[in-house]
Amino acid sequence: MMVEDGRAAWREEHRRAVEVRAEADRARRAAETGQARELVTAFVREAERRGLPVVALTAVAPTGARYRTGLTGWYVDVNLTRAVSPAGEFYLLTVPTSWRARLTGVTVEPREPRLVVGEGGRDGESMPLRQLLDRRLDAGTRWP
Repeated sequence: MMVEDGRAAWREEHRRAVEVRAEADRARRAAETGQARELVTAFVREAERRGLPVVALTAVAPTGARYRTGLTGWYVDVNLTRAVSPAGEFYLLTVPTSWRARLTGVTVEPREPRLVVGEGGRDGESMPLRQLLDRRLDAGTRWP
């Protein structure tokens, strides 16, 4: 009976430790998202101040096909897969291949921006959000 009590106590302690770590991770991500949103908001203000024109945004499928989104904004990477709208929303513009989307376009939902864009991807594919946005601003109307 004592062994079983010890196991139950260990499981409960382990469950609490997992909850504490999960809560700390949620708090860290929320703080990161807040900082990233501030960077995106500052980017929008500066892009507007510099008179950078917004463009019609398209989404890309793995085949390379591009689909209308009905959105406007600024592409912020040279692959034209990430963009920011004048409302300060961050978009990842990759979608599945769809014949129907060729005719109707696609709906793309805004994403929570991250301080490191592409984090967890292949080596060389991640970049600090600030650097990505600064590069876009520095390019002016010569983009991409």
